Amino acid sequence: MATKRTPVVFIHGLWLHSTSWRGWAERFREAGYEPLTPEWPGVPETVLAARRQPEAQAGIGLAEISEAHVRIIRELETPPIVVGHSVGGFIAQHLLGQGWAAAAVAICPGQIKGVKAIAPAQARSAFAFLRNPANTKRAVSLNQAQFRYGFANAVSLKESDDLFAAWTIPSPARPLFQLALGNFTPNSAAKVATDNETRGPLLLLSGKLDHTVPDALTRSTLKQYRKSGASTDYQRFDDRGHSLIVDHGWPELAETSLAWLTKSGFPET
Repeated sequence: MATKRTPVVFIHGLWLHSTSWRGWAERFREAGYEPLTPEWPGVPETVLAARRQPEAQAGIGLAEISEAHVRIIRELETPPIVVGHSVGGFIAQHLLGQGWAAAAVAICPGQIKGVKAIAPAQARSAFAFLRNPANTKRAVSLNQAQFRYGFANAVSLKESDDLFAAWTIPSPARPLFQLALGNFTPNSAAKVATDNETRGPLLLLSGKLDHTVPDALTRSTLKQYRKSGASTDYQRFDDRGHSLIVDHGWPELAETSLAWLTKSGFPET
């Protein structure tokens, strides 16, 4: 009789398409998991189609992204592992805190409510979009120079350009505003149940060279969980930037995540 596989839901962040998880999905399947790579609301199935239809996801926010993943999780027989990057890392924490996931890996996660650390590099990465409030209702794109600075500063220029060509898509700017202003907004969508004692284990991964989500933010996120006795781990990669899930070094991140899941008692059988 075939053994049921533990599902893993991969959640991307701003400006990357769900197909950028392809290598991760294959590796997790090899390790005995059942991977799912759902898209954000309004995002077409391919990179090319997403570039041609940016208006389809304009105005989408954190709540809509989270709710879309909850609808998928409701259809599963068992709670999944969730693995998220950037805004997807925020969503992974939110789902875990609400009891929708068995465990979560949050990679360079978006800034949750309560995190007050900030760095000049982060401000530079986000300012081009945050300076115009009208962007909350728009889908916005990175140009090559912005991608190089915000995502791919830790790899060669050629690899940066190749990654930009392969994976980048327009994304709604609203989540960027919601995360940046979470500490100033009552009932903010950026709030996570960091005090949940009954949630599953959480792993926070960061890149020391990350300009979009500097390591200081991830370490500050870790501190937000200090009031919970639930398992929370952290690991930093000193030579990695924000592109760490798609650049040449992604297998190291995937193997680290798999090793941590094994240590945490997964996959369940």
